[in-house]
Amino acid sequence: MSAETLANDNRIPNAGDDIHQLQTINSTGNAVTLRDSVEVALKNYFAQLDGAPVTDVYQLVLSEVEAPLLEQVMKYTRNNQTKASTMLGLNRGTLRKKLKQYGLL
Repeated sequence: MSAETLANDNRIPNAGDDIHQLQTINSTGNAVTLRDSVEVALKNYFAQLDGAPVTDVYQLVLSEVEAPLLEQVMKYTRNNQTKASTMLGLNRGTLRKKLKQYGLL
């Protein structure tokens, strides 16, 4: 896809679109995907457990990712819940429930 085509492309990005892959820059200046960041965080978390029992890891990770995701999408859409729910692929009612859950509404 050319740069001009990308500039005129108004579709909502799909998870599989490489051009839209979620990235951050680490302390060494290298691009790191969100997936890589989660993987590193989980490896560190498990290493610190030192064999201690743990439960609800799924919910822990989900809440750590979901809250900032919702916050940033709401900022991006200027708190337009209809646009945000479309971007997220959620029903507007589900979005409102999640916003309340994380104290964002």
